[in-house]
Formats: sequence, C-alpha cells, structure tokens
Amino acid sequence: MQAVVLAAGESSRYWPLNKRHKSLTTACGKTMLEWTVDSIKSAGIPEKDIVVIQGPGREIEFALSSKLPGLKYVVQLEPKGMGDAVMQAENHIRDAFVVLNPNHPDAAEVIDVLKAKKEETGAGMVLMGQETNTPELYGVFDLEKDKAKAIVEKPETGKAPSNIRVVGSYLLPKDFFGYYKRVPEHMYAFEDALSLHMKEKDTRVALTKKDMISVKYPWHRLKIREELLKKKKDSISKTAKIAKGVIIENSHIGENVKIFENSVIKNSYIGDNSIIGNFSLVRDTTLETGCLIGAHSEVAKSAFQEDVHMHSGYIGDTAIGAHSRIGAGVITANVRLDRGEIFSVVKGKKKGTGLTSFGCIIGENVKMGINTSTMPGVLIGNNCIIGPGVIVKENLPDGSKVR
Repeated sequence: MQAVVLAAGESSRYWPLNKRHKSLTTACGKTMLEWTVDSIKSAGIPEKDIVVIQGPGREIEFALSSKLPGLKYVVQLEPKGMGDAVMQAENHIRDAFVVLNPNHPDAAEVIDVLKAKKEETGAGMVLMGQETNTPELYGVFDLEKDKAKAIVEKPETGKAPSNIRVVGSYLLPKDFFGYYKRVPEHMYAFEDALSLHMKEKDTRVALTKKDMISVKYPWHRLKIREELLKKKKDSISKTAKIAKGVIIENSHIGENVKIFENSVIKNSYIGDNSIIGNFSLVRDTTLETGCLIGAHSEVAKSAFQEDVHMHSGYIGDTAIGAHSRIGAGVITANVRLDRGEIFSVVKGKKKGTGLTSFGCIIGENVKMGINTSTMPGVLIGNNCIIGPGVIVKENLPDGSKVR
C-alpha cells in the first residue's frame, strides 16, 4: 500500500496563519506534515511510498526535503481541485493507496480502519464516514448498509439520504485514475469519479467515531495544540535551567530552556531556547523554539510559533504567529459576557467557531503595544503594528497600523 498526501491548497480560509502552508505549522517541535508522515510510516507504509502533492512554489519540498528525503515531492501547477491533485501522483502509484490531508497526526488509526474494512469485505475502494447531526453541511453517503451507492453534496434539510458524512480519508484502487479520466474536469470531479466507481464496483464505507482533526479555519490551530499535547513526551532536558520554587507538571521542557523563580508549568510543551520569567503560569500551551514569556504572565490553552516574545499580561485560547512581539499588559478576552458561541469573520463572512472559549489569532511579525486588548474571535493579520491601549474589536488586514 502507498499514501498520497495532499498539501497543494492555498489555505485562504486559514488566514492569518497561512503565510506558510498550514502543513508547515510547527506544533510540539515538528511540522504537521512531519507528524502525519511519522504516523503513516507507523502504519507500515515506508517513506519511499509516500507521495506529497505540493503547490508550484515547492515550499514544502524546500522546507522538509532534508528531514524527509525519502518522500516523493510532486507539484500541482494549478489549483484545479482535489481530483487533479490526486492525478499528479499517478506515475508514482503501483497499487492501492490512501489519500490523506497533511494534518493527520493520527493517520495510522485512519489507515488501520480503512484497511480492516477492505480486508473484511474485499472491496476495491473504501471511504471514511462519520455520523453527523447536520448532514446539510456536508457531502453525505447514500448507503445500503455499509455499501456506498452515491455521494450527495450538502442535501436540503430533511432530505439527506443518511446521516453519514464523507470524511476526507480514502483508500483507492490504482484503477481510480481511469475513473477520474472518464468524468468532466471541474472542481468536484473527484467526487464524480468516486460516484462513478460506486455505480460499477463494490465501494464500502468505514465508520469512525474518532474526533477527526479538521484544519480549515485558523481557530483549528487550537485543536491541533490540544491533540498534540496528548502525544508529547514529558521530560526535562539536562541543559534546562530551572530556578527555585518552580513547579512543573506533565510537561516537556526543551534544551537550554530557562525558567525563573516561582513559575508554574502544567501540561505544556516548552520548546528549545525558550525563557519563562518569574511568577508566571503556563498551562495547556505549546511554545515553539525561542519563545519568551515575561514575569507575572499567564498563558493558557494557547499556541505560540517560534520566536514569540510576550512581556506580560494574559493570553488565553489564542494562536500567535512567528516573530511577534506582545507588549506589557496585553489581554486577550476569550469568553463572551453571555458565555455564548464566539464568531469570527472569514473572507468577509461571519462564521461560527463552535467555541465558547476563544481569544484571537495573531499572524506573523505582529507588534502589539502595552495595554492592548483584543475581543474574542478577532483575527489580526501579518506584519500589523498596534499602538498602546488599543482595543481590537474587528479583524485587522495584513500590514495594518492602528493607534
């Protein structure tokens, strides 16, 4: 068996964390693609049998080819949809293959479920499905027991053929490429090719109850944090300098980390060369390489990319891009007064996040002055400068200057 990992999309809905491809987001010391590849390999698929589809800039290959030299890196020149991306792998596929997104640290579990259904039924194609209470929001299967007859895209409320939605993980036969070539080329040709196969050959659906990680919107970065903290190895590097009175529980402390007096670290990942000042609390948080948390700070359920410096204040349920600077007294409000669902604006449209605790998303190279505050759900673009005392109540485009 082989694997095709689709990492060519532009990730526009992931703004402002899309300055780099989202598969290159670092979490607990490794990029999401590295986590995914490691999991695929643990399912018995060697690195040489993994094909990564990337965009024309070859960003992923340049970033990871020295760490993952055995992968086959293939370019999709134009964003023509998922089916066209899969087709780019055709010359490298010898047999059955799984198709996954690049943000699957649990890929081995998915592959095992798909393989088990294939072995149980002998079906050539197996698709992953999951129960949903809102089938009108998804592509859903028309099923006869576990046999797929068709995929219906976003059916009208009350008219869905089932409550089993399509999950973006697939086990496909080599002859899938032939089916794809038989359907008209358009953005949803992949789904059309799947449906054509269903009509002509045995196609089964494997159900999963696992909460699959979706990385579509920027707040999903916080879910990545939550899931990968479960996988971290608790340890304290011998080169770390831990002062008196420090409390460390269920955490990874990297090389050359300095933690000053009376700070508390709980269930967190502290990357190499990071510094945490006196009397600070860091909980349920990931700090990548070279971060600085100043004295008398609290950071909770948040994710900092590399080289983020924070002077003091409260950061909660927030993701911050690389090289940003957070001034003294900055507060990220993370709960509505009525404790209701928090909304964000994505590409000009109001979008429910499904979260009742969510601070904000801050892009790369942002500078925030002292005593700045942000309201729940705000997205702050890359390279923004925010002056002292500003209350950020709405999204700020890349390069904004506010005072």
